[in-house]
Amino acid sequence: MNVSRGRFITLEGGEGTGKSTQSRRLAAALEAQGRKVLITREPGGSPGAEAIRHVILSGAARAYGPASEALLFAAARADHVDTVIAPALAAGTWVVCDRFIDSTRVYQGVLGSLSGDLLDSLEGVAVGETRPDLTLMLDVPPEVGLARAAARGEAADRFESEGLAFHAKVRDAFLALAKAEPDRCVVVDATVPPDKVAERIWETVVSHLSPAARTRRSTRRKKSS
Repeated sequence: MNVSRGRFITLEGGEGTGKSTQSRRLAAALEAQGRKVLITREPGGSPGAEAIRHVILSGAARAYGPASEALLFAAARADHVDTVIAPALAAGTWVVCDRFIDSTRVYQGVLGSLSGDLLDSLEGVAVGETRPDLTLMLDVPPEVGLARAAARGEAADRFESEGLAFHAKVRDAFLALAKAEPDRCVVVDATVPPDKVAERIWETVVSHLSPAARTRRSTRRKKSS
């Protein structure tokens, strides 16, 4: 049986932007349209990657620097892609992932001052051709996001524990990345109520990933080449 490839949607942004909540809501909306959907996350998403997640978010690798963290993320991502994401997409399942390659580009790349060449090499090994079809950049001011994260009542992880200036740079880096890749990335205002955020996300998914939208983008690329 010839099964068409599923679509790969990632949600990115700083702490407390609502990525997990909106991932679930988007998956439910897609399932209501008859799509088979897999929700996953990074770091984690597979047994091997979940083990590495604990090492990263506990802060155990922090002392070894951003390069070591990037290597750990790449190892977790390679297992996640190979054992979960790529097989799901090949089977026609739509994958909704809370964080992916853009978080490494921001946290270890921009904030950790790692070179783009290094990150490109790690992505080539860990991800290969399994790239997102659409990335939703959920955006809130860092003080709002940190307050939301604190309200969850959980201990701050490796990145949540950083100061406000760090998170302001994270926000700027995500917005700059979205501006640099407008065909893939769409910024979503996540300061509005969750229902409004979900509506905006659904409108974006329909406008970017419907068959008609994909045909229009393909036509534009052919004309520009």
